This record gives sequence, structure tokens and C-alpha cells, in this order.
Amino acid sequence: MKQRNLILVRHGQSEWNEKNLFTGWENPGLTDKGKLEAENAGRLIKNLDINFDFLYTSALTRAQLTGTIILSELKQTTIPIEKDKALNERFYGDLQGLNKDECRQKWGEEKVQIWRRSYDKGPPGGETLKETGERVVPYYLEKIEPHLFNGANIIIAAHGNSLRSLIKHLDNVSDEDIVKLEIPTGAPIHYVFSEDGAILFRNNMMK
Repeated sequence: MKQRNLILVRHGQSEWNEKNLFTGWENPGLTDKGKLEAENAGRLIKNLDINFDFLYTSALTRAQLTGTIILSELKQTTIPIEKDKALNERFYGDLQGLNKDECRQKWGEEKVQIWRRSYDKGPPGGETLKETGERVVPYYLEKIEPHLFNGANIIIAAHGNSLRSLIKHLDNVSDEDIVKLEIPTGAPIHYVFSEDGAILFRNNMMK
């Protein structure tokens, strides 16, 4: 039986992660720490000894760079790379570029926490997690899953909320539980599928 492998990786620490800013669709690069996290993710994935067929990533630099660093570590830099804004981070609207602690002071801890962690309540001018999933999951089903079930091994380098949306779909996680899921930067998540599309196992690979 041929297994299909899917690796999900949240980008390494970005320059705005380091500054504690809401990033969303803004486009900072990786910090030195973020680049090291991507290199480490590549080494962890390399231990699986898998030949990959595709890398899918977002339209944002931090995810793209994480993906290319991983491929460099794997010495698999010639595989096709597909970039699409459907895999972008959640759009944070009016909060983008603002310091998270200052937002808590301005609007209150409870309201900011609702904006950040509710499934269907978003920040002013921004997306909810539900809306993020409404672009991520159809893209996965149309563009990625057919290759996966045709026998391809795939890496997706994306963002905390776009990956959270995808994991909700893959693992059938409830609306209430998905907002509690934390996805560390640079820590690969490995799914193995059977030929008929069933998940055989999932492994959270440690940094």
C-alpha cells in the first residue's frame, strides 16, 4: 500500500512576530531565529526520508522563505512551488501593524481575546477564522488533495490561522476546540494518508 505524506509547517518567526505586532496580510520577512526554525524544520522532515512532489505556500514572503529553506535542507529544490493568497494568514483588518499589548490597553483584554480566538467573531475590518477557512479549505480540496490522493507527497508552508483552518477540516475539529489549538512556528505536522484517503496517523514533530 502506497502511503501519501502531507507536511504542514507554520513559517518561522517573522520580524513582526518578534515585535508583537498583528501581521495578517502585511509582508515582513523572517528574523534570524525564524530562518533557524525553518532550517530545523527541514532537518526534522529530512529524517523522514521522503521524496516530495510539491510545495504549496501563501503569497507572503515569510511562508515562501520558510518553504524554500526547508527544500534546501532536503536538497529537493527543483520540485514545483505553488504560491496562492488562499493560503495567506487571516486578514486582521484594522489591527494589522498594531502592537498586541497596546490593542489590549485600548480595547480591553476580553475584546481583543475574542477577536483573536473566536471562530466567528473577527477584528474590525478583518476576517474571522471561519472566513479564513472558507478560502483555505476549498483551495486545498481543489488544488492540493487531488495530487495527494494521486500518490504525491506534499509540503504546505503557511501561517497559524490558515493551517488551523486546514487542520479543522482534516481532523474534524469542533468550532470551540479549534480556537484553542496552538501551532508553533517551525514545527512540522506530519499526516500520513492511506490510498483511500483515510488518515493513518498524525505526528506533531518537535523542534
